[in-house]
Amino acid sequence: MTVESKSVQSVLVGVKSQKDREWGKIALITVVVVYLGMVLFLPTLYVFMGAFSRGIGPFFATLTSRDFTQALRLTAMAVGIAVPFNVVFGLCAALVIARRRFPGRTLLLSIIDLPFSISPIVAGLMLVSLYGRNGLLDPLLQFLDIKIIFSFPGIALATMLGGMPFVAREVIPILEEVGTQEEEAAKTLGAGEWQIFWRVTLPSIRWGLFYGIILTTARAMGEYGAIAVVSSNLIGRTQTMTLYVEGAYRNYDSQGAFAASVVLAGLAGATLVIKEIFERRIRIKDQGDS
Repeated sequence: MTVESKSVQSVLVGVKSQKDREWGKIALITVVVVYLGMVLFLPTLYVFMGAFSRGIGPFFATLTSRDFTQALRLTAMAVGIAVPFNVVFGLCAALVIARRRFPGRTLLLSIIDLPFSISPIVAGLMLVSLYGRNGLLDPLLQFLDIKIIFSFPGIALATMLGGMPFVAREVIPILEEVGTQEEEAAKTLGAGEWQIFWRVTLPSIRWGLFYGIILTTARAMGEYGAIAVVSSNLIGRTQTMTLYVEGAYRNYDSQGAFAASVVLAGLAGATLVIKEIFERRIRIKDQGDS
């Protein structure tokens, strides 16, 4: 075989391999698009079509109904309580885990990740077994005349439990990456603990903290399983947005269920938009620094 024939053959092999790569890329993209279309895009489109199937008037009638506004108000209250508590807990847990080495550190990390691994239904049953009738703390709660399960405190606890890991899991890697050099330098210059936290630690973890807050908020708004267990699902009293969707659909009010779903989807979409905006700001800032 001559040198020219070998070069031609190598060129043909290169062209064939390039075509194979292109076909493989097209196949992968097709699989991803079809999968997303079947499990995300088409169902979302169907929900929006169902929400406006009777026109825009019934859609806004649902949004202004008393049951819907009460469910939205209860969801907002649960989110307003759960997110700040989870932020404080996540920051404290992240600082302890990233800055300290102690017995049981791995166990603590596993406990924080527990809401990722167990079903929300099981989480709700855990709360009932602790705070419910004949639960572990039932004698104390009866003595103090406090009702948690089948009332708003139970809903708030279920919402807090579902969103517990996000802030800690976003902040811990950042704290481990930045290290303690700047904090130790600030301490040698006479800065107090709070000054170090506000002026050194917090600026270095602010983006991870922001991501954690967004994820916690999104999870709190969409929490269903645990709330379904700890809530009596009373319309206008203990019915959150997710329970409203389920109740409306069961009562054959599909348009109302779709309308509430559109609101939840819109809120989730808003959190993603905010996240994308801040990610772009970070990329622009990093490019400017480099």
